[in-house]
Amino acid sequence: MKDFKLYCFGESGNSYKAALMLQFCELEWDAIKVDFFNGETRSKQYRENINELGEAPVLVHGEQNFSQSGVILQYLSDQTGKFGGGNKAEKYEILKWILFDNHKFTNYIATHRFMLAFMKTGETEVVKFMAGRIRSALHIVDNHLTGRKFMATENLSIADVSMCGYLYYGDELGFDLAPFENINAWLERIKATDGWKAPYDLMPAGIKS
Repeated sequence: MKDFKLYCFGESGNSYKAALMLQFCELEWDAIKVDFFNGETRSKQYRENINELGEAPVLVHGEQNFSQSGVILQYLSDQTGKFGGGNKAEKYEILKWILFDNHKFTNYIATHRFMLAFMKTGETEVVKFMAGRIRSALHIVDNHLTGRKFMATENLSIADVSMCGYLYYGDELGFDLAPFENINAWLERIKATDGWKAPYDLMPAGIKS
């Protein structure tokens, strides 16, 4: 039996963050498919036995369960001593970008993608509003990456793993990343890291399977 189990599904960018971190840390892990699209995370059994928040991913390590991708990334960094920053200043910088990601980056990107790719809502006013928020956040990130290789520190950190989580889904995103040259170069640097795999190569798909 492998040391870590990850409850996840391929369509989930938040699950992908955790899966990618496990890969980068060279840890042995098993992916356990969560049947999100048929309501598993909303079931009483899932909420009582896996995650009371009714979400994926969930990382299981021994007797411990961890939910929320940022918590999982931090836990794996603490366990391995990797990708967590070399001093307090770097750790705070990493935390800043993870919080930005959760509030203004992944938040809008994930919901926008879900509505267009899976709910098939079309270009509603809500979708258009989120697209505007996404463009604003992308400009912030692209500008920040000017002259930088990674988001928070000189080398890859959990801030990068968190922020890239939804950006490898291609056409499913519903917006064009091509104009953001610094972001695209940054994504290529992450992709060149040993252990990198695309989302559907790391985790079992749900409705795409």
